[in-house]
Amino acid sequence: MSYEFLQILWFILIAVLWIGFHFLEGFDFGVGMLLPFLGKKDEERRAIINSIGSVWDGNEVWLLTAGGATFAAFPHWYATMFSGFYLALFLLLIGLIIRGIAFEYRSKDASPKWRNTFDWMIAIGSFLSALLLGAAFANLARGVPIDENMMFTGNLFTLLNPYGLLGGLTTVVIFLLHGANFLGLKLEGELRERVNVAAKKIWVVATVLYIILGIFTYVAGFWARGVVNPGFVPVAAVAVLLATGYFLNKKMEGWAFIMVALNIVLTQVTFFSMIFPNVMISTTNPAFSLTIYNASSSQYTLTVMSIVALIFVPIVLVYQGWTYYMFRKRISTDKKSLVY
Repeated sequence: MSYEFLQILWFILIAVLWIGFHFLEGFDFGVGMLLPFLGKKDEERRAIINSIGSVWDGNEVWLLTAGGATFAAFPHWYATMFSGFYLALFLLLIGLIIRGIAFEYRSKDASPKWRNTFDWMIAIGSFLSALLLGAAFANLARGVPIDENMMFTGNLFTLLNPYGLLGGLTTVVIFLLHGANFLGLKLEGELRERVNVAAKKIWVVATVLYIILGIFTYVAGFWARGVVNPGFVPVAAVAVLLATGYFLNKKMEGWAFIMVALNIVLTQVTFFSMIFPNVMISTTNPAFSLTIYNASSSQYTLTVMSIVALIFVPIVLVYQGWTYYMFRKRISTDKKSLVY
């Protein structure tokens, strides 16, 4: 395989890892943010947690894999992004740690105050993680200050620009909708009806923010800098989000979930199409941008990685698919059926 082919291949594979992470962890974050608002009683909150209890930590592995693949395949990209976005990524890590601890320790004490505290930790950790991820990807699409030495020359406040914050808030609301649709598939009874009502309200906000973000992106010309034209993909992303409202009103929860999942996937496809062959666009000087060609590892490294990925990725996908199949049943708020 040629060196250029391997560089393009690993750009695509890393894109797939990020798409998988946003799709799977997206509803995890959404469920976490909704937890203290939808669950009125402890049994209801436990049922909400149980809906993702078997998969949330496995879904986070996609983030670790995406980061690891970036480090191995494009070390300069990894070095510039993780050093430049250090504080933002540190806060993201804090958010993930907070929600992980809360999942594990929430049921160690039956005290309502204890459990309520950890429920809010799950919600805050999920919100912080979703907000920072959305802001990070929005800034990568917008471009960041990078000098000729591949060094990020901004700071945390550089990333807190209007477009970055809009991207973060939009991601939060899309994940809320994704999580509500997932809960609609997993829960039963009154709680399920409450989730469906909330999903309709969230959909309105998500659609408005998403369209505003799309208009902002188009007017600013951010998706005209790559060599790949996203074409119909962003239009399709808006279309499936609009279609979600129809399926929610018809109480077709499965189709509503699929539509939002497609929106997330198509949004990520649009993003990676927008920046290719760049991986980090420099607002200081376009010549200073990091690309798949000047930021990649050696041909030998990419070749070995490709062989390893060909062997182990299908195994991981089959295992994770089997996990979802085994825990596919709906969850009741009956205390006898809940797992603490």
